[in-house]
Amino acid sequence: MKAITYSQYGPPDVLRVTETTKPSPGPNEVLVRTHATTVTSGDWRVRSLDMPPGFKLIARLMFGLTKPHKDILGGELAGVVESVGPDVGRFKVGDRVFAFSGSALGCYVQFKCFPEDGLIVPMPDNVGFEEAAALSFGGTTALDFFRKANLHEGEAVLINGASGGVGTAAVQIAKHLGATVTGVCSSDNASLVESLGADRVIDYQSEDFAALGQKYDVIMDTVGTAPYSRSAPCLNENGRLLLILGGLPDLLRMPWVAATSTKRIVGGAAAERRDDLETLAQLAEAGWYKPVIDRRYTVDQIVEAHRYVDSGRKRGNVIVLWEGSQPLPHTGH
Repeated sequence: MKAITYSQYGPPDVLRVTETTKPSPGPNEVLVRTHATTVTSGDWRVRSLDMPPGFKLIARLMFGLTKPHKDILGGELAGVVESVGPDVGRFKVGDRVFAFSGSALGCYVQFKCFPEDGLIVPMPDNVGFEEAAALSFGGTTALDFFRKANLHEGEAVLINGASGGVGTAAVQIAKHLGATVTGVCSSDNASLVESLGADRVIDYQSEDFAALGQKYDVIMDTVGTAPYSRSAPCLNENGRLLLILGGLPDLLRMPWVAATSTKRIVGGAAAERRDDLETLAQLAEAGWYKPVIDRRYTVDQIVEAHRYVDSGRKRGNVIVLWEGSQPLPHTGH
């Protein structure tokens, strides 16, 4: 089978399409034939080791000190069940599914095994493979951080980086939870963020949200430009700063902030839970959550796909197609 591998950290050119052994499912495993996967900010950071302040050494200890321990990136996919182990009862051959490997990565493959009780669920009938492949990364991150923040109806939320993979998911999910949402993005992406339900959009190129005098119950920073020092004056009493992409200094301040103020910093890795995937499937089926797709690439265009994500211009999600689909022409925004 085909796999996209890399043997050293670096630019997109380190990625290669190679041949490897097709896996066989264990007794309780499901073998999925991949139709689509994604290139997320997580894939970019692990490949390049471009990490927030204080995390580069930690990342090397996690993923490999001098070279990657695991040579296959990719944290999410959608496809069709190819075969099942003898003890599998929840899935059958031909089922359309989407799955999430999260920090374990390994989804840049033509076939992948998942435990039937793992992070794999049926696709909603009204969702295609491309959208299903992009349900998990942004969606689970937004769900988990809003859960940790105890976001509830009527609260005011600001999402910094509202046009990215996590941001576009967060706007939709926050609106579904009944929040009033302000999105921060470029003017080029303002109409997109508004179409997702944002009540207000701030163009970071012409306005600084921290200087406008507005206060919020929750600020979510998906891009790493809203540390506590900048965001704290914009938080209401009992306000929460959600650091999707935060530096180590702010994460180390979490206990002190909690002990000395009514405000709170929420950081760390998002939980990877099966019930969150099921929730996302339900939201997608009901029309509450629709992953934004920016560009589509074939497997053989994987270097180009990563290069585009590296550029920082990605809106929503970048899809990599495995099975018989053709990428759309790439046009400017």
